[in-house]
Amino acid sequence: MLSRLTRPQVLAVCAAPVVALLATAVFAPLPFAVAQPGATADVLKEYQGDEVIRISGAPTRDTEGQLRMTTIVATGPDAHVSLGDVLGNWFDTDRAVMPRDAVYPEGDDVKEIEKYNFDQMRESQNTATTAALDHLDLDGSDIDVKLDLGDVGGPSAGLLLSLGIIDKLEGDGRGGDLTGGRIIAGTGTITAGGKVGAVGGVPLKTQAARRDGATVFLVPKAECSDAQAELPEGLRLVPVTTLEGAVDALRALSTGKGEVPAC
Repeated sequence: MLSRLTRPQVLAVCAAPVVALLATAVFAPLPFAVAQPGATADVLKEYQGDEVIRISGAPTRDTEGQLRMTTIVATGPDAHVSLGDVLGNWFDTDRAVMPRDAVYPEGDDVKEIEKYNFDQMRESQNTATTAALDHLDLDGSDIDVKLDLGDVGGPSAGLLLSLGIIDKLEGDGRGGDLTGGRIIAGTGTITAGGKVGAVGGVPLKTQAARRDGATVFLVPKAECSDAQAELPEGLRLVPVTTLEGAVDALRALSTGKGEVPAC
């Protein structure tokens, strides 16, 4: 003989699978990465014990000031990011929840992803060198440029590497430094033709830049709104679309003459 369940018993029986489902959802892996401000590196000096820019075949300058490339640190491509992690970091200003494929290429093989990021950095170094030497009207067959950013992967340091090469070879073109003695930071990809591209993670990179003393941040113009969203106090944004435009903006900052773009 079947007995009738009381209302509390019915609710308990019905709630059990719902609770189980919610628990599964909270701890199930999601296609997101959690990122935070990473290291910055002055491309005019050393990083991880090695000189970032080494030039032979042409005289180089002693430079003042800094040109700091910026990075983010994200959970690994094989990390387990749950709904709890997403909710816990969503409103944290020094954390960002990003789609996994915005940080890492498609695929689950960690070694393949690391190789992809290394290849991206190597290609970025080559295009940064080409863009800088072309800007200076110098023959790449006569000048040897070696770039080393240690374990940093990806193409986002391209703009700063090009500017570092230019500063070491020519400075501001008037006997001074391209930085004007300031701590300049920034981010952006670069093409061989000198076009600057967007990179992602800009709000976190501005925080890293200000933390390490930068007062000026070169940002791809397409990412101005992202950079402004959580801009640290004391950091000036300078939007750029080309290497030539970045050089002109730094010269204007240094001399106080000419227009400096603003977001």
